[in-house]
Amino acid sequence: MAITAADVKTLREKTGVGPMECKNALTETAGDMAAAEKLLKEKGLAAAAKRTDRATNEGRITIKQKDNKLVLVETTTETDFVARNPEFIALGEALAGIALEKGHEEPNEELHALVKDLATKIRENMALRRIKLVKTGANQYADSYIHGDGALGIVVVVSSDKPEIFAKPEIQSLVHDLALHIAAFNPEAITREQISADFIKEQEGIFRKQMELDEKLAGKPQNVLDGIAGGKLNKLLADICLLDQKFVKDDKTAVSKVLAEAGKAAGASLKIDEFVYLRVGG
Repeated sequence: MAITAADVKTLREKTGVGPMECKNALTETAGDMAAAEKLLKEKGLAAAAKRTDRATNEGRITIKQKDNKLVLVETTTETDFVARNPEFIALGEALAGIALEKGHEEPNEELHALVKDLATKIRENMALRRIKLVKTGANQYADSYIHGDGALGIVVVVSSDKPEIFAKPEIQSLVHDLALHIAAFNPEAITREQISADFIKEQEGIFRKQMELDEKLAGKPQNVLDGIAGGKLNKLLADICLLDQKFVKDDKTAVSKVLAEAGKAAGASLKIDEFVYLRVGG
């Protein structure tokens, strides 16, 4: 059976494979379009399997929201070129849409199959690394932020004793600014109470060891040394705890004070309940 240019074009549109490979597949299957498509897919899957040990350090975070649910999805690939590919971007959107609709909190076979299909077509190793599902309650409001080309995604959830204030544009803007702040400062926790005792003990030990090696502190009274160690620890906690950090839009004011002032102006309380910080490869 003669293989026409139209046949090759049709198979290319279905598979995304190059014209020569499409022609060879059609020749091998005697012009059977379905068989040629299956053959190309089998060859592509075999090639993809050989690529699975190649590092996927590039990628994109995708965030979707519907009603009281938000989902963050991290898809990775080998090169930044493919990470900017419209089909790769569409893949992230599709994965996030399915995860949001079905409530998936972990990658599964259905989602991995979509990744594998595109990896086979584009011929680059890809992976669905993480899914984070966030649900909000009746007294909560959430906002999100994607930085740059999708290398970083943030979701922040805020609650209030008067949730009707979340209809106010200035409160919505504040919550979005909190997402921007988290992207910029990458806090370890919301409050100091959420920092583990082991971490605090370890850091205090490091500070005291540094002080022992500091000749300027030799012979200082123990209470002075304790004060210095406490000051160093306090500064560290202020740097890594969201409420203690200086607000991204006002470096003189702590996030806690910004929240308190905004809540007071709105006649309600505001509290940060949760945030998700997701960086590609992080």
